[in-house]
Amino acid sequence: MNAPNRRSPSEALTSTAANGDFARALLAGLKATPKSLPCKFFYDEAGSVLFDRICELPEYYPTRTELALLEARASEFARLIGPDAELVEFGAGAVRKVRLLLDALDRPHGYLPIDISGDYLQGVADKLDADYPSLRVRPVVADYTKPFALPAKSPGARRVGFFPGSTIGNFQRADAIAFLRMAADKLAGGGLLIGVDLVKDPAILHAAYNDAAGVTAAFNKNILARANTELGADFDLDGFAHHAFYDPRAQRIEMHLVSLARQRVHLLGQEILFAEGETTHTEDSHKYTLDGFRALASEAGFTPRAAWTDPDRLFSIHWLEVT
Repeated sequence: MNAPNRRSPSEALTSTAANGDFARALLAGLKATPKSLPCKFFYDEAGSVLFDRICELPEYYPTRTELALLEARASEFARLIGPDAELVEFGAGAVRKVRLLLDALDRPHGYLPIDISGDYLQGVADKLDADYPSLRVRPVVADYTKPFALPAKSPGARRVGFFPGSTIGNFQRADAIAFLRMAADKLAGGGLLIGVDLVKDPAILHAAYNDAAGVTAAFNKNILARANTELGADFDLDGFAHHAFYDPRAQRIEMHLVSLARQRVHLLGQEILFAEGETTHTEDSHKYTLDGFRALASEAGFTPRAAWTDPDRLFSIHWLEVT
């Protein structure tokens, strides 16, 4: 449950009309057995607002724990990153996090935020331009899960990646390795500072993904609401229930939508049948041990150098270098 990509509502509609990614993904996922939907489509405007509310919930520890680590350890991160860094953020998210890093860095040379929403990126760039007039901000409109190009590296700069939020947990193992290999290639000669959620008491995880206020449930069902709005589908949101659980063998949270009755949904001229009790898998959120993530990073071409955790070992931040 992270925010890898954000879109403005107008850009989401334009993108869907232009390339049909959302429509194709929904049809393919709902016609598969078992049914599934890609979690990256959670984040339209309404989904982003709901995720921001989730980050403020008392049960949801990752955001506040990572922020506390960034605040407490910023000077250590800055020493490892070194002076004249050109910071590349994969999936530009909360500006508050990158500000903590920029404030600690010695003569940061540039900032390259990557996101699929040009409007959102321009807002990020405008905010940082005003507060860091000497910082060269170059937004990159791209989906970092697909091939993309970065602008040429500034002369004398060391290119370093920033990937907070434990978004890496949304990837299946093979996809996580593929992403990290891509990052290692683009950050040659530099490194990556990455947030990683940790294996912990399942009760803590259950509470974080099943909050008492029902915000995560609304966030999960928002993908159906988005299909109704953007694609003319007729999902009955009250006909589906949020279901999230921790699988200790796979070390991951799974989120599903459960059909509460036998029902038919119409989507883009096709009829989708849901059996009573049938689930649609919407997201995985993998949790790692420190050693487990180090092994994953090593397999992808990084050399793990340091890791930090909070006192309760809920969350971790890793510094990886490209050999």
